[in-house]
Amino acid sequence: MNPEPTLHQTPTPTPTFGQRLRALDRPLLTALVLVACLRPLFSIVGLNDVLGKPTTPLVLTALITLAWILLLGLVRRVREPLLLGVAAGMGYALATVALSAVLSPILTGELQGPPAQPIAIVPIFLFNAGWGAVCGVCALGLRRLRRG
Repeated sequence: MNPEPTLHQTPTPTPTFGQRLRALDRPLLTALVLVACLRPLFSIVGLNDVLGKPTTPLVLTALITLAWILLLGLVRRVREPLLLGVAAGMGYALATVALSAVLSPILTGELQGPPAQPIAIVPIFLFNAGWGAVCGVCALGLRRLRRG
């Protein structure tokens, strides 16, 4: 015999933004940031001349974007691809600023890039968060296409 449903059931509370951030798939977030770090790595080791500039960075950006969309939307079922995409963009921005701060003095003898021009740091974070958001929206679209 099934119990009668009660009229005054307590609704499930909506998770806070902080709870949603803590629930993100951290291994996937790390993988997304590492994939994106291929672009500065190509520059650091001098591989940007493989196809010439700006072709190599543009091709890398397109491939990284495709990888992010596929990872967010098809390969792994994540609860919030948009939020994870934004977090990955922010993580990538942090990684590039940190890499620049550490490696530019070693490789060139002087601080270069965003750490040398702090006014550029906020736009880097905003741009990469937007890039992650676009990838997240595309991943959501792919999910909808897969469902039919």
